[in-house]
Amino acid sequence: MAAMSGEPILQLKNVCRSYHEADRELTILKDANFTLMRGEMVALVAPSGAGKSTLLHTAGLLEKPDSGDVILGKTSCAQLDDDERTAMRRNDLGFVYQFHHLLPEFTALENVMVPQMLRGLSSKVASQRAQNLLDYMRIGPRSSHRPSELSGGEQQRVAIARAVANAPLVLFADEPTGNLDPSTSSYVFQALEALVRQSGLSALIATHNHDLARRMDRCVTLKDGKIVDLDLRKPAA
Repeated sequence: MAAMSGEPILQLKNVCRSYHEADRELTILKDANFTLMRGEMVALVAPSGAGKSTLLHTAGLLEKPDSGDVILGKTSCAQLDDDERTAMRRNDLGFVYQFHHLLPEFTALENVMVPQMLRGLSSKVASQRAQNLLDYMRIGPRSSHRPSELSGGEQQRVAIARAVANAPLVLFADEPTGNLDPSTSSYVFQALEALVRQSGLSALIATHNHDLARRMDRCVTLKDGKIVDLDLRKPAA
């Protein structure tokens, strides 16, 4: 297990996020506070509809909070414009979703190359880095295959490789094994965990799977709009 540095890499400070639904306001986050340390792997466990995706989208700079601040490294993101937020997502953040969202017309290798080339790397360098990542994820021999030619577990491993291709500071994952059978889910999570631990990046991973959550450094949940610690060793109240 990679050691944590004791340095915060992601902080949410008094974050509020609400949506208007018909004639009422739906509050998802209310003065929410959270700190993710460098090298830390945290599970986000909460029932459907509790706001897990909203939390990930807000922390991942896909949505702006109504108030409060998201701090990435030492950068306050509250006042960043759309272009600045896009640059931070591209360079410093990685995302993995329940569905792989691979580009169907591209091979596995090309899918992992794309974010690197968008950042300005040459195709030669991007290709070598992509192949190394696919090899690490034990899917290297399938690098020339398109997503339709890969199994669900293989597709998700390619998606994970793509998410970390630019060596992000933080990886966000929203039910990354939710579409997979239990055996494949365990295998894919093992690959994800190994990659996170070896690279030393930080990860916030939403999951319904308590067995997978217990393998992370700690667990949190959402309660009344706040982010609170969750001890999965104790029965739920």
